[in-house]
Amino acid sequence: MKKRILHFFQALLNSYAILFFSQNSVLGALLVVVSFFNPAAGLSGLVAVCASLLLVNALGFVKENIQAGLYTFNSLLLGIGLGTFYYYNTAFWLWLGAACVITVVLSVTLTAWLGKYGLPALSLPFVLAFWLLLSAVTGYTEMGLLPKESYMLNELSPGYHSSANMLFAGFNQMPLPPTVSLFFRALSAVLFQDNVMAGIVMSIGLFIHSRISFSLLVLGFAAACLLNGLTHIYPDGVSHYHLGVNFMMVTVAIGGFFLIPSWRSYLWAVVGVPVAFLVVGACTKMLSIYSLPVLSLPFCIITLSLLYFFILRANPGRLQLTPVQHYSPETNLYQYYNNRERQHDAQYFKLNLPFMGSWTVTQGYHGDITHKGGWAHALDFAILDEDGQSHLPDATLPEHFYCFGKPVLACADGVVDSLINHVPDNEIGQVNTVQNWGNCIVIRHLSGLYTQVSHLKQYSAKVNVGDFVKQGDLLALCGNSGRSPLPHLHFQAQAAPYIGSRTVPYPFAAYIGKQGADEKLFNFKIPEAGTVVSSLEINPMLKAAFSLQPGYTASMVTANGETQTWEVHTDSLNHTYLYSVQDDSMAYFVNNDTSFYFTSFFGNQSSLLYSFYLAAYRVVYSVGNVATVTDSYPLQMEGSHIGMWLHDLVAPFYRFNRRGYQSCSQHQHNKIIIHATEYQETAGSKKQVMEACIQIDNNGVAGFTLTRNKQKTEAQWYTVSTY
Repeated sequence: MKKRILHFFQALLNSYAILFFSQNSVLGALLVVVSFFNPAAGLSGLVAVCASLLLVNALGFVKENIQAGLYTFNSLLLGIGLGTFYYYNTAFWLWLGAACVITVVLSVTLTAWLGKYGLPALSLPFVLAFWLLLSAVTGYTEMGLLPKESYMLNELSPGYHSSANMLFAGFNQMPLPPTVSLFFRALSAVLFQDNVMAGIVMSIGLFIHSRISFSLLVLGFAAACLLNGLTHIYPDGVSHYHLGVNFMMVTVAIGGFFLIPSWRSYLWAVVGVPVAFLVVGACTKMLSIYSLPVLSLPFCIITLSLLYFFILRANPGRLQLTPVQHYSPETNLYQYYNNRERQHDAQYFKLNLPFMGSWTVTQGYHGDITHKGGWAHALDFAILDEDGQSHLPDATLPEHFYCFGKPVLACADGVVDSLINHVPDNEIGQVNTVQNWGNCIVIRHLSGLYTQVSHLKQYSAKVNVGDFVKQGDLLALCGNSGRSPLPHLHFQAQAAPYIGSRTVPYPFAAYIGKQGADEKLFNFKIPEAGTVVSSLEINPMLKAAFSLQPGYTASMVTANGETQTWEVHTDSLNHTYLYSVQDDSMAYFVNNDTSFYFTSFFGNQSSLLYSFYLAAYRVVYSVGNVATVTDSYPLQMEGSHIGMWLHDLVAPFYRFNRRGYQSCSQHQHNKIIIHATEYQETAGSKKQVMEACIQIDNNGVAGFTLTRNKQKTEAQWYTVSTY
């Protein structure tokens, strides 16, 4: 019961905060307070959103949308608008209830319908419901609603001031520069107010929520005032309502919420301002025929049109739509770049090295010998000894070369598409330019992704066309056929199935690379010429410890005796996450053949699950210093402080902070110990801020400790259920 009440109040705050595309509780609470600067409007808005929350919860709609306030913020606008322009009486509450039902129906329906096209409903349900109500009021005089002195249409006029019965209205006479005063008044217009103090409080909340959003509000305000000053479209100045609702909100939506913040999104935000002038003017003219106010219709039209326009692009380029909405421009920005840098599993099909042991890249991409033009993205491999020789002394036969006759493996699962097996191997120094590729095998992995291995040994193929092969299966033996003066293995990725197709650049998922004395782990990289490469040696005990499947349950016991339960679940998109039952925290992760890593965290950053998220941010299933992992955390995990706020303001254009992660696994008696550190990099300086240790035994994860900001967290891990 307590959890349900907490969820209700969180959804209530989100219904307010989402007016500015936020889920920040501080902003939501401030907006609740500000709405009561006009007590009548504040109360009717609160009643409307509470009633709508009860309705959607009772009817069992999508919980995530309810919790985010997506179904109820339009009811909030309706209640505030009705309370602003009509007096309380019995009819007021009757028609507020009826209009709320209509608004909820429209919110749910439009959210689902527009969601099919990747579009939000925005405030369209409020606009439509309010128009219905106003049309009914003017059509039926017996409805009983009593309009206040400020009729609804006046709220759109430049000279309108709705200060009657409004708290802190006297602050409108504060000795502020007119432009600054207008900015705060415009911001308050989102809550149907014309109140400088309301705008000041809202500005504080918005700055706490997002420095990027606040900068975009200022940008939209400045662009609208500047354009009006140049064109004199509104000789007496732009209406504070239109400034706030239809100009400033467009810049926030386009510049920092639905698009990943960048100088490109800021440019489009500015482009939206003159477009808004056109749409506001046109809508005002057309709707005046029916005596209906424009409200936020221009904002909805511009935002939805631009979003769909961007969605239809075949090549998004660098102007990126927000792939996963975190309701914070900063989080959207930092998470997007963090995912792009490290979540290669979502970008590439996993290709592994096509051999066992250590081989040297004798010719890389754009090589000096044959890898040129359309065939530049290919690799040649051979086995070299400690002296850098590929063969025995006085070698005269292919058999004298270390790589000749060695197994060639399938680099990934697929189907054998093409095969040549009959070409004779060349004598040393001779080449066959007629049958250039020699014996080769082409495997289809995906539509548009094929790999080819060439210069194989004659009659060594172990597969046939049409065979399904798994990663690591034996395909053939390395040879010296085709255009190959010395035994070696040629490997390439290509988009077409034909033997000898033009190549495409494509990385290997994971390998150990050595150049000189420097040996380290590479993930989704293309090895350079001269690099000695070998496959990662997987430790079964380490891999089994992190094979967390849906249905897995574990009990955590902290040093002070507190017990928590963690469960593994999958969401509707089949993404897997660890869920903490006690505090509702969630940590999403990926578990592949070579590593375990977290992708995102939602919930309480003081929780035990967050500590484990930091400690096990990325773990490679290999033991030893060679398998040392380096990675980076998303910057929103840095927390709120002045330095980070300054970084947020410039982050769409330049990012100078980084939160690094490093881990390495070592054997210790009959256990494996994973050591992890976190370090902060700012403008070139590096400082360690976290140290963690994870213990692995034959039963899986046994426990972990983490020391961060001089606070130590320690927990023992007990597996309860594995299915």
